[in-house]
Amino acid sequence: MYPGAERVGKTAVLMPKNLAAVLFDMDGTLVESEQHWGEALFGLARRLGGNLRAAARGSTVGTSMATSMQILQADLGLERSPEDTRADIAWVEDAVAGLLAGGLHWRPGARELLAGVRTAALPTALVTTTPRRLADLVIGQVERAFPDVPPFDLTVCGDEVPARKPDPAPYLQATAALGVDPADCVVVEDSAAGVAAGLAAGCAVLGVPSLQPLAPAPGLVLRDTLAGIGVADLERLLLDRETAAPRA
Repeated sequence: MYPGAERVGKTAVLMPKNLAAVLFDMDGTLVESEQHWGEALFGLARRLGGNLRAAARGSTVGTSMATSMQILQADLGLERSPEDTRADIAWVEDAVAGLLAGGLHWRPGARELLAGVRTAALPTALVTTTPRRLADLVIGQVERAFPDVPPFDLTVCGDEVPARKPDPAPYLQATAALGVDPADCVVVEDSAAGVAAGLAAGCAVLGVPSLQPLAPAPGLVLRDTLAGIGVADLERLLLDRETAAPRA
């Protein structure tokens, strides 16, 4: 069991029987920040003299900045040098940083689920493709919403892993650091890349799409919202992982 997992604050809480840890994505899953990336990408496209199509923007959800730049350049019919691409990435990240500073907006049910997971004394990680300098802007605001108990035992960012989602490396790094078996964990994700990463890592996955549709897959349970989802639901999801549940 992860150190300190038996107690939250001054109250001892019984651990769920089978669920070892919960791993949350950030943008579009816990908080309404995925739109900021879209706004910045649309802005970059205009800055480069074009207009990014909505379908192309949708394909960037949950991907790395390098992949997003490839999609944007292909959609605009541009060829950018590596130096120009790095400058474009920096411009997008700076734009997103300014938007993130404007305040935190939770996805429906996300704050309540995170609180329930912490009350149950479950090890919890935030696993995001967002680089650390931007993720910390959100993490700090999430931490202020949980003044008594840190919301995460661990945070893993996109510039701290050997490969980004859809590669399983971020989730494998998180489960290894928590000292838990991925097969005993639930990943909560909103993007196709994140879902693929969680499944490839061997975790059960709760998919709650925001800006991108998710296709059914073995080990994936789809829900329209996190509202009303609790720890008991995550436990059942883990037990029923062999059957892909229909959308509720």
